[in-house]
Amino acid sequence: MDLNKLFKAMLVAVPMFALTACGSTSQSETDSSSSTSSGSTSGQSGEYANGGVQTGGAEPVLTPQEQQRLKEQELRRENIIYFDFDRSEVQTANAEILRAHGNYLVENPNVRVLIEGHADERGTPEYNIALGERRAKAIAKYLQSMGVMPSQMSVVSYGEEKPLDFSRTETGFAKNRRGVLVY
Repeated sequence: MDLNKLFKAMLVAVPMFALTACGSTSQSETDSSSSTSSGSTSGQSGEYANGGVQTGGAEPVLTPQEQQRLKEQELRRENIIYFDFDRSEVQTANAEILRAHGNYLVENPNVRVLIEGHADERGTPEYNIALGERRAKAIAKYLQSMGVMPSQMSVVSYGEEKPLDFSRTETGFAKNRRGVLVY
């Protein structure tokens, strides 16, 4: 059998890819590169390590849907909704957080959430229990308007019984006026 015919047959049957590099450099290129890297030793790091080739992982390109999913996942880490003094209306500042929780619950109908209502210690215990319940129900109503099933939500009020901050300052009172989503 003719070797040329065999070689041609192999080229047709198995595509081959070749990567070549030139190993020669002129003296002027060698001089200029050594003058710019004078003082550097074999322990190079950073951009010029590996012979001037930058290495590292590439950032993955995310679709808009993946970006939104990651954003909502990050927002769901925030599970406390704060309220104004003696109020039970959900503030627009909390809308994005509640949308993230609502979307998650709609997409996962088997997941249940407990919504806790809390109040600061000003007012009678009975009043604060009722206020905490109104706050928890306001969050539940918001989520339900997004399509979350009522069977996925439970509401409980702790009133002033479980404060986050015991300081009796305006800042402490503000931290205690809250609704908490517990999964």
